[in-house]
Amino acid sequence: MIATPIGNLEDISLRALETLKSVDIIACEDTRHTLKLLSRYEIRKPLISCHSYNEQQAAKRVIALLSEGKDVAYCSDAGTPGFSDPGALLVRMARSAGYKIVPIPGPSAFACLISASGLSGKTFLFDGFLSPKPGKRRTRLKELLDRGESFVLYESPFRIGKLLADIASIDPERRLCIGRELTKIHEEIIEGKAEELVQRFPAESAKGEFCIIVHGIKPATSVNDKEDES
Repeated sequence: MIATPIGNLEDISLRALETLKSVDIIACEDTRHTLKLLSRYEIRKPLISCHSYNEQQAAKRVIALLSEGKDVAYCSDAGTPGFSDPGALLVRMARSAGYKIVPIPGPSAFACLISASGLSGKTFLFDGFLSPKPGKRRTRLKELLDRGESFVLYESPFRIGKLLADIASIDPERRLCIGRELTKIHEEIIEGKAEELVQRFPAESAKGEFCIIVHGIKPATSVNDKEDES
């Protein structure tokens, strides 16, 4: 299970590259996406598709290959497999069949933004992509906000405006840290209140992939806050 770059292809680890070079076959969420990474490092291997819509069928194919003595790597499109990405079912089925699972750690948008957010404390919740259905999304958001803990979400450019509008309508004062296009050329990390940031990313003009940290009720005091107090 190989973690791959979330944007910048140079974030691939040496161990990941050596593993991709050494295996017999690479299963991937999107063969076209993984091919770009492999081409960048001049790696040529047979590819098979294993995405969320065919994961059970693809997992059976992978297990058949393993039974033939083949070494198989799995890559999701970006980041760590099984982390808001396909891969978990493949792992369960391969382990149940008696095969060893080897994680090759690396990039994750979740960890990337946490490290740059200044968020302190040991507890935060990862909830990934919320439902695209407005009612379900708002219900889950209210549950998360009412917990009072910091939590992390992923969102697409097509729904980021709606997500921020929902947060602002429920708790306009709640502080957020938004990472857009993390590790890419147009990387942007912005912090502020929900009511402010909803104006920054209207749905009709948002671009890129988003990771959002919603601070808990008592977020860590920032340097700017300390300056304001003094």
